[in-house]
Parts: sequence; C-alpha cells; structure tokens
Amino acid sequence: MNAPVHVDPDTDAHRIPLDQIDVSDPRLYQQDVYFPYFERLRREDPVHYRKDGMYGSFWSVTKFKDIMHVETHPEIYSSDAKLGGITITDRPMQYRRSSFISMDPPRHDEQRKVVSPIVAPANLNNMSSIIRERTCKVLDGLPRNETFDWVEHVSIELTTLMLSTLFDFPIEDRSKLTFWSDCATADVNAGGIVNSEEKRLEILSEALQAFTGLWHERAARPGGYDLISMLAHGEATRNLVNDPMEYLGNLTLLIVGGNDTTRNSMSGGLAALCKNPAEYQKLRDNPALVTSMVPEIIRWVSPIIHMRRTAKADAEIAGKQIRAGDKVVMWYVSGNRDEDSIDRPNEFIIDRARPRHHLSFGFGVHRCVGNRLAELQLTILWEEVMKRFPRIELMDEPKRIYSNFIHGISEMKVRIPA
Repeated sequence: MNAPVHVDPDTDAHRIPLDQIDVSDPRLYQQDVYFPYFERLRREDPVHYRKDGMYGSFWSVTKFKDIMHVETHPEIYSSDAKLGGITITDRPMQYRRSSFISMDPPRHDEQRKVVSPIVAPANLNNMSSIIRERTCKVLDGLPRNETFDWVEHVSIELTTLMLSTLFDFPIEDRSKLTFWSDCATADVNAGGIVNSEEKRLEILSEALQAFTGLWHERAARPGGYDLISMLAHGEATRNLVNDPMEYLGNLTLLIVGGNDTTRNSMSGGLAALCKNPAEYQKLRDNPALVTSMVPEIIRWVSPIIHMRRTAKADAEIAGKQIRAGDKVVMWYVSGNRDEDSIDRPNEFIIDRARPRHHLSFGFGVHRCVGNRLAELQLTILWEEVMKRFPRIELMDEPKRIYSNFIHGISEMKVRIPA
C-alpha cells in the first residue's frame, strides 16, 4: 500500500503547478481533502489533462455541463471494456470483465433491458413492505447509549439483505455478497486482500462458481423475478453463462450496483446530518422532508467518484482537443459541486427545490438502472429512523476507503442517546 501522506488542501491544491494536479490519487478521497483541487480545476482548467499520473494519462472533466456532454455522446465516448471500460484503472485485457455498463449500444441496451423489470414501479411496490420490515428489525436491534459502528450494523446489513432478495441468494450466506462486492472494486494498492488482479480474479471465481450453479437451477424452471432468473431466461442474455468473464462482469456490476452506492449513502447521509445540525433540526421539525433529503444525500455523498470513457474519435470538450484513444474521466464528485449548475453546491440542504438535479446516478444510456430502488431503501430507512431516534450522534470522524472510484466509508462510530 502507498504510505498514507497527508495532503494539505489549503496549500497543495493552490500552490502546485496546474499540470501536476492528479485527482486520481485515492488518498485525496481517503483523507476527504479533494474539494479544493476540483474547485481549482473547475475555475482554471475545467477539462484538464494529466500526463503520466498515478493511473496513466487522462482528461479530467469536472463541470456539470461538460460531464453531461460526455454522457450523452456514447457514440464518441465509449464504455467498452475492450477499450478500457468505466474505471480510470487500465487493467490488462485478460482481467477486463465485460458487462452491460461496459458496453456501448445496441448490446448495452439489449442486456440492460433484461434486468430492468426488477426495478419497475410495480415491483418496487411489492418490495417496499419487505424492505420496511427488515429495516424496522435492524433498527430495533441497535444498542442505546453505547457506541457502535453504523456501517457494520446498519448500512452493510440492510444492503446485503436487499442483495440476497434481488438475486434470491441464500440469506444465510449473504455476507459473501458484501465480500465479493468489496473485492470487485478494491484498489490493488489499498493494502487489503486484493493485492493483484490475479488475486481479484481468484476470489471472484468463487462468486462465478456459486452463481453458475444458481443459473442452471433457475434456467431449468420457469422464469422468476430474481436477477439470475431474468438473465437465464432473457433473450439477450440466455447464453451469458457460456461466456464466464462476461457473466462474471454482469454479476459484479449488479452486486456492486446494489451494494456500494446505497451502503455508502446510508452512512454518508447520517454523517452529513450530524455535521449540519441546523438541517438535522429541520428534519426533526418536519420528517416529511425525507423525500427531498434522500436525493440531496445522494448528491452530497456522490457514492461513485468517477466514470471513465475512451474517445473513439477526435473530438472537442469545452475547447480542448480530445484525440481518439484518449482516456476521458468524468468526476461526479466535482460535477455535483459545480457552482454554475447547482445553487449553493457546497451546502447540505435537505429541502432543495430541485434535489434530483445531480450526477450521482450518471446520465443518458448508462443512467443507473437501480436508482429508484436506492432512493426507496434510503427513504424507508430515514422514515423509520425518525420514528425511533430523534437524534443519533457521530462519535468520531468516519473512516474512508482507499479508492478513487467508490466513495466509501468503512467505519463510522455513532451513539443513540437513551
């Protein structure tokens, strides 16, 4: 692991030469000091080229409207795994896992369409009662007047229970889903169990084996309403199991998509309230504000830090000349704080007039397929929290993960006053 180096946001961000700013450094997010770097880029060089950074050479797109431009031109800015996929990390070809998020239309559209019914309004309606029942059970089991880890006892528990439902995965083995999700997104320099791409593939091969067994079970019976049944019976995906890396790619996409974003919004949202006591009081005075608070949490947290594209042709963004083959990185954490597109973006405001005006779910063809499910889980969580606990106290600064992709909180100590 790279040794932790304290990055001073008040000096480095404004003193170092512009061409040396490297917002791909995971320590910026682990130490929560990335804001001034993006403020400077948005002001001085909104489409910024970093040559030979920690993750190679790349363009940083930092303003809301420019990110939208890239998102809405998939014919130029490709997500294809063969060209590099959706993360800034350049993996060797043998370790790239294709999935519908790392495909371009029309294949992307065909595969995405297979799983989208699971988050259709009618199905969300059906799921809301089980989500609420589980949420109540988890909250009722929390200790009072003693410090505990909100991430472990609430965020991970609720999202993992949801994942087991979506996949119809054995609930007693649900902790494997969290483990596989963390391994799928782990940075190999973070000092954890995933210290190489070989090790990542070795661990995820266990997931592939488990889900291949489930596939054959589900394919042998009439279609069901879980994700594996949908893939096994879908016109565009019924042969997916014959391409293990593509099947694994779609599995990890669905596991990570259903886990990391919601989990970290559950943690980051509580941290935001605790650090903004006037907004917390506003919520206590009017719990109905949960509806507008939830999308504001998702904007504020920006659970996915970036998405990457690769230019398929020469193009231009905000006057900068992009060449075919260039790596183009959209920094959602920056677009969500763009002063020109969002009013008072550096303030956490739970009753914003347009709370869904954010980039956390992406935009265009790759907009997060499960965005409404994520909002539903967060809404139910906060409705039930406010019925039980007028106040939850943050006992220490949240511990964040070493990553420039997942805006993750690994531990957050809190206390519920008796």
